[in-house]
Amino acid sequence: MSVIRGGDERFHYSDGSHRWIPPDPDDDQEAWEAMVRQHQERHLDELRSRKKGPRTPRPSG
Repeated sequence: MSVIRGGDERFHYSDGSHRWIPPDPDDDQEAWEAMVRQHQERHLDELRSRKKGPRTPRPSG
């Protein structure tokens, strides 16, 4: 599970789900969706890096 970072609250509802409708009805829907997709990609990057974990060097020889 990802952490909601400071400033990311605008992309989430209180239950943690993503907000696909812009908070301001005058905002451009397509632009908002592009920002939400970019935000989701950051979540995925974080999860991928956690899954890899710290690398331990292999013994030589």
